Amino acid sequence: MDVRGEPSVLHVDLDAFFAAVEQRDKPSLRGKPVVVGGIGLRGVVSTASYEARKYGVRSAMSTSEARSRCPHAAYLWPRFDVYRQSSQAVMAEMRALSPLVEPLSLDEAFIDLAAAGLTGLTDDDVRAIAEDLKDSIRAASGGLTASVGAGTSKLIAKIASDLDKPNGVVVVPAGTEAAFLAPMQVTVIPGVGPATAQRLSMAGVRTVGDLQQLDEDEIVRTVGSAHGTSLYRLAIAADERPVVSDRETKSVSVEDTFETDIVDKALLIAIADRMAHRVSERLQKAQLSGRTVTLKSRMHDFTTHTRSSTLAGPTDDPRVIARVARRLLDGSDLSGGIRLLGVGVSSLADWIQDDLFTESEAEAEEAAEIEQPIEMPDRSRERPGYHPGQDVQHPEHGSGWVWGSGRGRVTVRFETAETTPGPVRTFAIEDPLLSKRASVAAEQDSEAENGHNRPNE
Repeated sequence: MDVRGEPSVLHVDLDAFFAAVEQRDKPSLRGKPVVVGGIGLRGVVSTASYEARKYGVRSAMSTSEARSRCPHAAYLWPRFDVYRQSSQAVMAEMRALSPLVEPLSLDEAFIDLAAAGLTGLTDDDVRAIAEDLKDSIRAASGGLTASVGAGTSKLIAKIASDLDKPNGVVVVPAGTEAAFLAPMQVTVIPGVGPATAQRLSMAGVRTVGDLQQLDEDEIVRTVGSAHGTSLYRLAIAADERPVVSDRETKSVSVEDTFETDIVDKALLIAIADRMAHRVSERLQKAQLSGRTVTLKSRMHDFTTHTRSSTLAGPTDDPRVIARVARRLLDGSDLSGGIRLLGVGVSSLADWIQDDLFTESEAEAEEAAEIEQPIEMPDRSRERPGYHPGQDVQHPEHGSGWVWGSGRGRVTVRFETAETTPGPVRTFAIEDPLLSKRASVAAEQDSEAENGHNRPNE
C-alpha cells in the first residue's frame, strides 16, 4: 500500500450548515433551536441546529416527530439559493489553499494539501493550516464554523472531522491510523450497516480492533467476498482513494445519507419528492433538461442499487421527475431499510419537450397525492404563499423574514444578519407593500403546508 507519510488530506465539514446559515441571518434565532426542512405534515428535517439536537432532532427525521420532540424550535423553510452562495464562498477559500478540492455536498469537501506543494508537514503544521482555514471560512461566510479532520487518507480525515464538533480540529498522525480506529464501533467504517454489524457481532466482532484481529479470509467468510476485502482493507486504514476535483457535469443529482436506516415508505416517498424538486431547480438554473431519471438506494448492508427510467424527451419538470422517482421507489425492496437515497437526471440536453406532462396527467397526479393520508393539498394556488423563514421586503420596514402565516395574515420579523433582533409586524397576506425577495421566491415547492406554520421562539 502506498501510504502517505503525513496527514495531508483534510475533510472540512460545515457545522449544522443550513441551520447555521439561518441563525447567522436571523439574529433572534441565535442560540435557539432551529430546524430546517419541510414544514408540512409530510415534511422531512434537512438540518437541525445543535440546540435542537439536544432534544433528539436529527436529519431525515419526519418533521412531525421533530415537532413532538422539540415543539419550541423555529421550523423554517430551506433557502437553497442562500446556502449555495455561502457554500461557494467557503469552497473558494478551500481552493485558495489547494487546487485539489473534492466537494461532497454543499457543506463538506476533501482537500489535498500535497497538491498545493505542501510537503514535510508536521502534525502541528497541519493543525495550524486547519485553524487558519477555519478562520478564513468564518470571515468569508459571515461567521459560519467548520470542523476539520486531517489524516493520511480520506477515510481517516472524514472520521476525524466528526470527533470534535462543532468548530473542532482533529489531526491523526501518520502511522497511528490503526490504533486510532481500534476502539471505535465497527459501524464507523463505511459499508458496515445494521445487517453487516449483526453478522460481525455474531462472530464476536464489535469494534474495529476486533476486526483488525481477523485475517481477510475470515472476514470474507463472515460478510461475503464482495464486501469482505474492502472491509479488511479499511479496518487497517488501507485507503488509497485519491482526492478528485470537479468533473464535467454529466448529470444532476441530489442524495442524502441517513443517520439511521429508513424503512418507512411514506417517509422515503416524501424525501424522494423533495429531492426531485431540488434536482429540477438545479436543472432550470443551468438551463438544462434530461431524459433519464435515476433512483439510487444504498441498503442496510451497504449494497447499492440504481434503477432508471428514460422518458420520450428531456424534461426539467419537478412533477415528472418526482412521478418517475416514486415509480422507481415502488419497485425497490425496502424491507431491510435504506441508508442512502438519491434522485438524479442524466442524458442532459439544453431544450425541453413541452408536452411531456399534460394537464390531465398533472391533475391526476395531484389527486393521487391528496388521497394519501400523510399528504396535504398544496394551498399555494388558493392565495399567495408565505413560509416560515422566507425572506421578504417592505418599503417602510425594510428587510425581514416570515415568522408565521395563516388565517389571511402573515407575521414578519424585520431583521438581517447585520442588525440586532428586530421587531415583529403582522400584515394582511394580500398586502401589496409586502413582497418576497426574488432570491428565495423560487424555492417554494408542494411539500409545505401553507396554513398554520409558525416557528416557536
